[in-house]
Amino acid sequence: MTPEATILLVDDVPQNLRLLQAVLEPRGYTTPTARSGEAALARIAEGGIDLVLLDIVMPGLDGHAVCRALRAEPATSFMPVVMVTASGEQEKAGALESGADDFVTKPFVPAELLARVRSLLRIKRYHDTMEAQAAELERFNQGLEQRVTELRRFLSPQVAELLVTAGDESFLESHRREITVVACGLQGFVAFAESVEPEDVMAVLGEYHRGAGELLHGFEATVDRFTGDGRLTAFFNDPVPCPDPAARAVRLAIAVRNRVWELAEAWGRLGHELHPAVGVAQGHATLGRIGIASRSDYAAIGAPMRLAELLCEAAEPGQILIDRRVHAAAESLVVCHPVGELVLRGLTRPAPAFELVGLDASAAAA
Repeated sequence: MTPEATILLVDDVPQNLRLLQAVLEPRGYTTPTARSGEAALARIAEGGIDLVLLDIVMPGLDGHAVCRALRAEPATSFMPVVMVTASGEQEKAGALESGADDFVTKPFVPAELLARVRSLLRIKRYHDTMEAQAAELERFNQGLEQRVTELRRFLSPQVAELLVTAGDESFLESHRREITVVACGLQGFVAFAESVEPEDVMAVLGEYHRGAGELLHGFEATVDRFTGDGRLTAFFNDPVPCPDPAARAVRLAIAVRNRVWELAEAWGRLGHELHPAVGVAQGHATLGRIGIASRSDYAAIGAPMRLAELLCEAAEPGQILIDRRVHAAAESLVVCHPVGELVLRGLTRPAPAFELVGLDASAAAA
């Protein structure tokens, strides 16, 4: 029969060791012993131990010292340790402070001891399984790691991952698709950049890009670009199609606006007057790889990109402006009010727009 587990028994009193073995071995556990802290650490270093039952009071290294030594080593930091203590509450607290996972009191109740051992071994098996799966995944990814690293230098994470997993670069070629674009900006950035040191500009941009970037990745948006003037754009429905690009876009727009508001409060305490503004537009665009052989980007070109950026530019501080196609596609989800036809820079005709106030509570919860 395969042993249930190997449990190291550590006690300087032989009678105590025999008593523990009498309880554990009939249940299928293998129970090597050590009669000192030093001997216990030496045996654990040999490997193959699943759990340690550790007496506290021993000559030389006591149980506390042994437990702390185990926790200090990466190889044994997660090894389950049950300390055998007297009944004093102070001694129990000391056992946990030393890093023990659990404790049993003398004289121990066999059923209680077995229950605690089984519980900790179950947790250890879960941990070992996760460790094994992580190691297997790491081995699997080693062959792709260098490729992904190179691709991520010039492609957004979604595009890089798709390229690696699909093994087909055809989607990088120029093509047409309807996308929903989110353009975010910082109102007041030009004045801010002109009035502070470059280091302050870089610090603000770093916080802004990190905060917004986390949300872009969380919503699985394809990042089009980050710029040094506080603008960033992203889009949905390419290269990976999604069934609800407008809904995702408005949710992202609200999340980014709220995150940047939080950042703006901190910037304001430093005297920096910066506020979020967002534009969202939907339409057909041409997408694909642009650039040169040594440096290229995956980008979208077309009316929705331009319109989203112009809406962002026209938005008041904290405002989210969406075009009528986004409004029509996400009407059941959002709370909006019309702002009329806006005269936007570079457009020959006024553009109808809506202010996105928030999400409809009942629709958002559905």
